[in-house]
Amino acid sequence: MTLPSEFDLTIRNGRISTASDTYHADIGVRDGVIVAIGSGLAPGARDIDAAGRWVLPGGIDSHCHVEQLSGMGMMCADDFYSASVSAAFGGTTTIIPFAAQHRGDLLPEVVADYAKRAAEKAVIDYGFHLIVSDPTEQALKHDLPALIKSGITSFKVFMTYERMKLDDFQLLDVLDMADREGALVMVHAENNDMIRWVARRLVERGMTAPKYHAVAHTPLAESEATNRAVALARMMDVPLMIVHVAGLEAVRVVHSSQALGLPIHAESCPQYLFLTAEDLDLPGLEGAKFCCSPPPRDPESQAAVWQGLLDGTLQMFSSDHAPYRFDESGKLPKGEATTFKDMANGLPGLEVRMPLLFSEGVMTGRMTIERFVALTATNHARTYGLHPRKGTIAIGADADIGIWNPERRVTISTTMLHDNVGYTPYEGREVQGWPEIVVSRGRIVVEDGVLDAERGSGRFLVRGTPEPVLRQRLNGNPTALVRKYFGSRHNQ
Repeated sequence: MTLPSEFDLTIRNGRISTASDTYHADIGVRDGVIVAIGSGLAPGARDIDAAGRWVLPGGIDSHCHVEQLSGMGMMCADDFYSASVSAAFGGTTTIIPFAAQHRGDLLPEVVADYAKRAAEKAVIDYGFHLIVSDPTEQALKHDLPALIKSGITSFKVFMTYERMKLDDFQLLDVLDMADREGALVMVHAENNDMIRWVARRLVERGMTAPKYHAVAHTPLAESEATNRAVALARMMDVPLMIVHVAGLEAVRVVHSSQALGLPIHAESCPQYLFLTAEDLDLPGLEGAKFCCSPPPRDPESQAAVWQGLLDGTLQMFSSDHAPYRFDESGKLPKGEATTFKDMANGLPGLEVRMPLLFSEGVMTGRMTIERFVALTATNHARTYGLHPRKGTIAIGADADIGIWNPERRVTISTTMLHDNVGYTPYEGREVQGWPEIVVSRGRIVVEDGVLDAERGSGRFLVRGTPEPVLRQRLNGNPTALVRKYFGSRHNQ
């Protein structure tokens, strides 16, 4: 007679790293949760010997676009199935994509539709952000507060894109509402009028190739809008998340704001470490494969982003996976006549986000493994109300784990990836280190290059509010006149 195992899964002899510690131990999992960490644990029903491997928290990608209609009316190439499968193969076990409101849409209907799509297809756990493009009185007073209470505690606003952008007055309304309800606002910071002005003059001169996308999206448009977003948040005395920071000057704006003690947070992405504007300068329309907003910049900006990730100016590393195929459905809506103004903005990167940073950060000695874990998992969980359930290896946390082979070398290619895009901007790049076994809530979902997870087996995550340190105020802030006269219901 076989006695029941004490654990459903035991991972033994691995080198465990969290955002704060590295040590050797065994992990015992029961009912999808880590219930024991120690030496010599009893065998599990499934027993994995991780000797020579690094055992890390499953990644969290808190900025990715999945099964989402763009402001230009183009649908992402990845639905919740292909995106979540791709994420899992790259060591990511939680994604937080965007339920996107377009003008005229009712937010409850947007979320209901998005939730149905995710529930049917996702193979790993997920939460939602909202994209708010139509902050009506109904949305601000009723719909958004109700959705925040339901566990969608962050949302994104745009300062660019004609069909999505909010003006400063609307941004102040959104910041005020978020403060009352305890939510976090994410901002795509680019000056729309600067971009529009430059783009019109480029087109008038026949300069329409993909490389001119990077010219139109001048670094000044990013740094000006970042500074303006910080000023609006400062006036309201509220926290803010600046997403996909790309340029040297934008990094400096964030850093100087933090030096003042302001609760300004920021993230960056692989394209700003591994690509430059030169990648857009290819024959024909090939450069469209590298067009995103903000675009990749220059080596000086790459160095600034690296430094920001290392010194804490930039707290998270997300993919900003925005997958569009290189055809009429995405990058080339007008075929060979497509200009830089017509093509869908965005790059794929969900699957390679963690391996790229592991290889070029950790394996080169540039970054500690603890910093890698913080940037790819723990800080996402803390920022978006998932910690300590997600983003760490600890008793009581969900058993979301990646078992990495630090010696394995992989050459990135379209054929080995699992998204539905058809190309990768990192084609031919060799990385060292790869997650060979990926565990989601105690389930082994990827092993030896094989998926073992059913459609719809991922779960929706009801998120709490950001950790208090992320919402701290600058005591005695002389610019926060709004708080002096109107107060904040959330903090009373």
